[in-house]
Amino acid sequence: MGLDRFCSPNSSEPFWDWSRSWNTSNPDLTPCFQNTVLVWVPCFYLWICAPFYLMYMRSHNRGYICMSHLNKAKTAVGFLLWIICWLDVFYTFWERSHSSNITAAVHLVSPTLLGLTMLLATLIVQYERMKGVQSSGVMLIFWLLALLCATVTFRSKILQAQDQPESVSVWRYTTFYIYYTLLLLALILSGLSDQMPLFSQAVKDSNPCPEPGASFLSRITFWWISGMMVSGYKRPLEEKDLWSLNPEDQSHCVVPQLLRRWSAECHKVKRTEGKMVYSPKQPPRGESKEDRAVEESEILIVKTPKKSREASLLWALCLTFAPYFLVSCLYKFIQDILMFAGPEILRLLIKFVNDPDAPPWQGYFYTALLFVCTCVQSLILQRYFHVCFVSGMRLRTAVIGAVYRKALVISSAARRTSTVGEIVNLMSVDAQRFMDLVTYINMIWSAPLQVVLALYFLWENLGPSVLAGVAVMILMVPVNAVIAMKTKTYQVAQMKNKDSRIKLMNEMLNGIKVLKLYAWEMAFRDKVSQIRENELQVLKKAAYLGAVSTFTWVCAPFLVALSTFSVYVLSNDQNVLDAQKAFVSLALFNILRFPLNMLPMVISSMVQASVSLKRLRVFLSHEELQEDSVEHPAAGCSAYSISIEDGVFSWSRSESPTLKRLNVRVPEGSLVAVVGHVGSGKSSLLSALLGEMDKMEGSVAVKGSVAYVPQQAWIQNATLKNNIIFGQKRKESWYQRVVEACALQQDLDILPAGDETEIGEKGVNLSGGQKQRVSLARAVYCDRSVYLLDDPLSAVDAHVGKHIFDQVIGPQGLLKDKTRILVTHGLSYLPQADLVLVMVDGEITEIGSYLQLKEEEGAFAEFLRTYASSEQTDGSEPVPNSPSKPMENGVGPGFTGSQSASNNSKGPASELNKEEKKSKSAEAGKLTDADKASTGRVKLSVFCSYLKAIGVLLSAISLLFFLSHNLLSMFANYWLSLWTDDPVVNGTQPDRLMRLGVYGGLGVSQGVAVFGYSLSVSIGGILASRFLHQSMLFDVLRSPMSFFERTPSGNLVNRFAKEMDTIDSLIPMILKMFMGSLFNVLGSCVIILVATPMVAFIIPFLGLLYFFVQRFYVASSRQLKRLESVSRSPIYTHFNETLLGTSVIRAFGEQERFIHESDQRVDHNQKAYYPSIVANRWLAIRLEFVGNCIVSFAALFAVLARENLSPGIMGLSISYALQLTASLTWLVRMSSDVETNIVAVERVKEYSDTEKEAEWRHEPPTVPPDWPTEGCIHITNFGLRYRSDLDLAIRNINVDISGGEKVGIVGRTGAGKSSLTLGLFRIIEPAEGQISIDGVDIAKLGLHELRSRITIIPQDPVLFSGTLRMNLDPFDSYSDEDIWKALEFSHLKTFVSGLPDKLSHECSEGGENLSVGQRQLLCLARALLRKTKVLVLDEATAAVDLETDNLIQSTIRSQFEDCTVLTIAHRLNTIMDYTRVLVLDKGQMAEFDSPSSLIAQKGAFYRMAKDAGLI
Repeated sequence: MGLDRFCSPNSSEPFWDWSRSWNTSNPDLTPCFQNTVLVWVPCFYLWICAPFYLMYMRSHNRGYICMSHLNKAKTAVGFLLWIICWLDVFYTFWERSHSSNITAAVHLVSPTLLGLTMLLATLIVQYERMKGVQSSGVMLIFWLLALLCATVTFRSKILQAQDQPESVSVWRYTTFYIYYTLLLLALILSGLSDQMPLFSQAVKDSNPCPEPGASFLSRITFWWISGMMVSGYKRPLEEKDLWSLNPEDQSHCVVPQLLRRWSAECHKVKRTEGKMVYSPKQPPRGESKEDRAVEESEILIVKTPKKSREASLLWALCLTFAPYFLVSCLYKFIQDILMFAGPEILRLLIKFVNDPDAPPWQGYFYTALLFVCTCVQSLILQRYFHVCFVSGMRLRTAVIGAVYRKALVISSAARRTSTVGEIVNLMSVDAQRFMDLVTYINMIWSAPLQVVLALYFLWENLGPSVLAGVAVMILMVPVNAVIAMKTKTYQVAQMKNKDSRIKLMNEMLNGIKVLKLYAWEMAFRDKVSQIRENELQVLKKAAYLGAVSTFTWVCAPFLVALSTFSVYVLSNDQNVLDAQKAFVSLALFNILRFPLNMLPMVISSMVQASVSLKRLRVFLSHEELQEDSVEHPAAGCSAYSISIEDGVFSWSRSESPTLKRLNVRVPEGSLVAVVGHVGSGKSSLLSALLGEMDKMEGSVAVKGSVAYVPQQAWIQNATLKNNIIFGQKRKESWYQRVVEACALQQDLDILPAGDETEIGEKGVNLSGGQKQRVSLARAVYCDRSVYLLDDPLSAVDAHVGKHIFDQVIGPQGLLKDKTRILVTHGLSYLPQADLVLVMVDGEITEIGSYLQLKEEEGAFAEFLRTYASSEQTDGSEPVPNSPSKPMENGVGPGFTGSQSASNNSKGPASELNKEEKKSKSAEAGKLTDADKASTGRVKLSVFCSYLKAIGVLLSAISLLFFLSHNLLSMFANYWLSLWTDDPVVNGTQPDRLMRLGVYGGLGVSQGVAVFGYSLSVSIGGILASRFLHQSMLFDVLRSPMSFFERTPSGNLVNRFAKEMDTIDSLIPMILKMFMGSLFNVLGSCVIILVATPMVAFIIPFLGLLYFFVQRFYVASSRQLKRLESVSRSPIYTHFNETLLGTSVIRAFGEQERFIHESDQRVDHNQKAYYPSIVANRWLAIRLEFVGNCIVSFAALFAVLARENLSPGIMGLSISYALQLTASLTWLVRMSSDVETNIVAVERVKEYSDTEKEAEWRHEPPTVPPDWPTEGCIHITNFGLRYRSDLDLAIRNINVDISGGEKVGIVGRTGAGKSSLTLGLFRIIEPAEGQISIDGVDIAKLGLHELRSRITIIPQDPVLFSGTLRMNLDPFDSYSDEDIWKALEFSHLKTFVSGLPDKLSHECSEGGENLSVGQRQLLCLARALLRKTKVLVLDEATAAVDLETDNLIQSTIRSQFEDCTVLTIAHRLNTIMDYTRVLVLDKGQMAEFDSPSSLIAQKGAFYRMAKDAGLI
């Protein structure tokens, strides 16, 4: 043979010798093999890897590492090794010249190759340093390989020196020992990590992630996270312990990649579409014929979607994440191959036990080989999972970022197709689906590969009988496919139900105050419960399907085994089922079980992800706002600041235009007033200027930057100061001027922490007027060229409005040089406007200055004559003395909250001097409670409450099923081992039919048990989730108003969405798996102990180690999970907030800042998620090591006891041990999953312990059904406070109001007007005194008995999505006739009867598709329907024009003639004809008399009337 000649000139040394290397009690390899293969393997490895590694380093430059001692040492060792190799080469030349014997070629070739390799290694070490590689895996593996190969030679050389001292070459021995020592040194050095590269990100970071700097060994064993685990074990982890994310995982790196790929995809599609049909992006200009053609082509596109290709989001995702993810495929492939080492080694071990002549070292060799294979497999598998989870994490970051960015540019028509709830779900649920799928997606190719390999080995073992098993498996596939398809349909239905439930919850939480004031909680609770019942029905069907699929996949391996063994035994009498055949086959069947289980799961996971993918693609493909709809010409090119020519605008391309034939030119620096009736298109005009509407025709140009004040103020959940500054630079003097001009100084004095007070979501703790002024202050502070003001003065009093007009908007105000477009209903401001636009039905009918229009005798002049009398404000009247602190009359409570933080320190607080004010702690300004992470172990009571929710009986039955399944399974395998040990008589086993029958019977009964436990657990889970959802819903609705102010709606929605989803679908599944793996582990331990009792010494020790690792891990893992779920809420809260304020954010051009804020919140959340996935890997590696030890000990003790151990028992023991590793890891995963997910139950139960309102109803009712009959109200010594630690907000109120009286309530901001109404409705319970209506003390009534008998028209009109009818009468207690009558009196009859669906007209979320004025009129219709004896108007006419206001006032006078009416008034003229007026000041009653008497007294009321110009 050529190699023999290569090793020795006369071929005296063979390359391989079996008798020397295998069939001997002291094995050794031939010198030829040692000098060739063992030298060349590491060399070839390095030369093959080097080109790829160098290319990788070139593209991933991490910076430059300075020369360190470590690097010098590595280089020195490399050079020394190189020199040693060359010395060997020179010695060979010297030997050739001095000796007559011809030296073998191998002594020249091998050292030369080795020398070159050492040189390459040294060069790579230097290149790594220049490219910033701190620790290298490639090099570590090289040194390890070289050392292992050299170790074999090392042993041989020592044996040779002992046996044949005369044949020793001293020079070669010496160089070899030096070489060996240097290799050892090189291996140790390559295991250490070098210093940080220069200019590395981590140097600047306060708390960098240790991963990039960790050594290779630390990285593959995840040792680098141990520091965090230790601190987590000593004390609960906190946010400050979390490391920063690696730069490549951060949003700013991940999101742009996806967006780039996605936009490239979209452009590709557009290009192909452009060739086919007209692209709707370019707005057509020209004749109507063309328009019609265009519209038709659009219809064609809609009708035939098959023709146009959609942009593939999947492809964009693949291009973005595949390069990193592909590495995982390589890991998975290696792991799949290694998986089959276990059964092969088991075969060799059984063969070894059966062969008494085999030398003992072979048994130990197999045991060691088993240990090494399983450990390498563990390391590779965990590395694979790590890559998958990191890819999933990046994917989620990218999806959230993309959805957020898209939400900021989506057109209003597209915005209407998806509600806030749905878009938030895209972020929470759908992004999560992707994340879950990425971890399993490789199973799509890996599972078939495993199946093919397993079948190959089975064929080797049992021959053609395997085909029976294959047939069973093939039969299983369609069953699972049908189940998966069915599950998909349920999945879609489930998502639909969930979306509508979350949408409804969202609206209920936003409008909770209205629900409480109208006592509508029950109606809405029933609506939610109804949706929830549909959801549970779907879940129940899915549970039945789940039980069938569990049954098929748990029984599949058994059925496959049974059918294979049956065919094998029955097809030929001579086929004997011995231990080797049976247990190697069983081990292979067990391997088969995993891919067969996973495939249906992966398919259903892919199905779910495809649903999510479609939803995401639809959302990301939505039409965006036309960027070119508004031109922004450069300064100086036109005298006009705003010009619209032939403008036609629509809210959506499919609808008829809202604004038609607009031609406007606004000179720079002028003030333009826009007037018109409710719904005439005034707000739409501003939207058109902002580019929020679709421009159908014409052109719009706006010169300079824009500021926008919307009609309903959009307030962020931030401090008051941050709401005003809105991300601009801080300019203290300008800030003070703005605050004073917008009349906010006085409010700042009242707020608990001044301008550092935190404002709740949507401004819950500000009154309507305060919100509107903050919104205006924001616009003024930002200092833009053009101001679009949508009725900012509607929510403030006449005199405050006048002050703001004079100080800010008017000709002498802060904005006097800017272009201002003011939509207004206040006629008093019109004379000071340079230009007045009159709008009717979306057209500008008149345009000109106030005087011109007055003289034109058109509609405007008519309008003026009718209403001028009601607002006779003298235009030239001086502003009140203290312009910085005007009195604002009656700013009622905000959208969903009492003025808890604005009024909570009334009275003395207003008199605090400035010094004290500054010292107010920031704590006082805190309002919302952030979602807190509870610490420590989950309490046992949480588990108990979950079990109680399932039911004790059902829990016991489930346990019984689990136990019986496991006992049956163990007994079946034990029976098999007895069968294999049956003696063979005449080449056959006599009892085989009996053995086969019993084996089959045990299998069938196992199947029944599986079906039983699967069904009972799923049904139990559904019962529990129904109970928990109902009780949480009831608890939340029973909470008082203060609870909703403190708790961000994001937290509550998170509970109803994410936590309920966990309880619905995750917990039952995890419990099932936990119980299954627990019994598996116990069963395996029992079998191993029975087979090899010596393991009893090891198991307790390993058990303790296992327990310690598990406890150690759970402490950190649980806390990380909590931190992760707490940091999740702010992402959605911020997103929710952004969606509500997109038009404002766009108008101010602040998109980048909000995107940055959202990215930071996502990164903050991933900061907690990343360590938790690494902790999982850390745990898995350590646990698998424990499992691998058990396998090895079971094998070792079997080898030791081979004389008295039957092959059947040994096969049984080791095949169970091989399963044990997976079961152990799974058990810990599941036990920690149970603990981390049961937190959802804990969080859902949280609200059962918060404070609750009084009872809703008393049984039997305490008042007659027609109470109150008179409407007399007696208030005695009344006082209330907002929180127990605050002063009384109002006190000593003593008022008697007779039935049918009309009473106005006035006073400046913070005087306590709203507090009084809140006390009347018992939104806040009184601290002292009492209120009685018709002689009944309201404190003794049930809340619903009280609230349903008195009516309020609140300041902010809140509507819910649903029909108009549902909004007016959620309990369905009135006839259609009553409703039409109410609509007629509220002047909406013509509008509603003009709608295509009449009363069934769908209101969008929050009533967005009605104007604010129309919403206010609907609230009036609600009051008219209820027609109670007591009516409270809370600034109910703030948002309507004067004409509508007059209509409302006349309706109230005629329809509520015999009722008691309490009005918190803004426009004093509305209450001048009331019987009496109550003036409040600093929470106390200042005056109470008829308006005429009060004016005669010349007190506070007189001053207000004078300011309003009524005197």
